[in-house]
Amino acid sequence: MTMTWEELGWERLADGVGRVRLPVWDCTAGLVAGADRALLVDAGSSLAEGARLRARAQAPAGGRVTLLALTHPHFDHVFGAARFPDAEVFAAGGARAVFEDGRAREELRADAVRNGLDAEAAGEAAAALVRPGHEVRDRLTLDLGGGREALLADVGPGHTAHDLAVVVPGVAGGRTVVFCGDLVEESGEPQAGPDAVPSAWPAALDRLLELGGEDALYVPGHGAVTDAAFVRAQRDALAARFGVSR
Repeated sequence: MTMTWEELGWERLADGVGRVRLPVWDCTAGLVAGADRALLVDAGSSLAEGARLRARAQAPAGGRVTLLALTHPHFDHVFGAARFPDAEVFAAGGARAVFEDGRAREELRADAVRNGLDAEAAGEAAAALVRPGHEVRDRLTLDLGGGREALLADVGPGHTAHDLAVVVPGVAGGRTVVFCGDLVEESGEPQAGPDAVPSAWPAALDRLLELGGEDALYVPGHGAVTDAAFVRAQRDALAARFGVSR
């Protein structure tokens, strides 16, 4: 008997589209399954979590997770990527330098430890950090088969200098789903670390809204699924917080 996405532990958002909220940091990982191949959005916070995520994705994806989109280069979204060795890896334009630079990798490791990841696990994940094979400098559409597509869009800078969104257009009357990464957070105030670009963040959210439209489901990097009104309110709050004129 075939199990449903919900029975397999996924929150189903549309036909062939779901997400999980990973423990500890409440980080979202998304899955988009087409007839021919499947795309994972973000890979978890450690090699062990990446392995668990890969196992969890096998059934709903039909064992075809061959594409991985990393929304931004923070440890809780990228440290599990090495557990998808057969996947083509995509990131926003310029992000590859973060994965290649030794100092940047060390900062990711240190940030993971500061946030509670075991030091040994953080070191192993940083050493195995996957270099994205594809940088998306504007937009790229991936055909997953059976009429299912995923649009990768470089919408940053904002939360980081390299923010990638994944837009899954609705099919057969279903709603469009937008995986926002940490450009949008629902479970707490958006976090602006040293690599954030606050002056550009509200404009990045404007681009998200243009891509998804009023009726889309917006999936934050942390927290519950939201709507366009929530994203717009967060845009306005960020503009006020950082003194960005509208």
